[in-house]
Amino acid sequence: QVQLVESGGGSVQPGDSLTLSCVGSGFRFGHYIMFWYRQVPGKGREFVARIDSNLRADYSESVKGRFTIARNDAQNTINLNMNSLKPDDTALYYCHLAFPDTWGQGTQVTVSS
Repeated sequence: QVQLVESGGGSVQPGDSLTLSCVGSGFRFGHYIMFWYRQVPGKGREFVARIDSNLRADYSESVKGRFTIARNDAQNTINLNMNSLKPDDTALYYCHLAFPDTWGQGTQVTVSS
């Protein structure tokens, strides 16, 4: 069974840093592009970052330069290192595998003074 489990969310102040993790199981993790998305209530899920098996990464304009996605295929894990957090980064963050379409349960990030 394909499964993704996120962790690392929390409540922080503007300017702080936070690292999210996602552990995958039930598939050959190292072969797949992995994604981070986020969602706020009342809106659709927003692409945040992705990383392919060759470690090429892409980011949304809203997080470029502040967030870094990384993967450790030996541990079936991707991380999202988030720096200079802003209140607009407040959301439920999801790990995503496109094929098969799989989402984790999400981890909440709240940025507030």
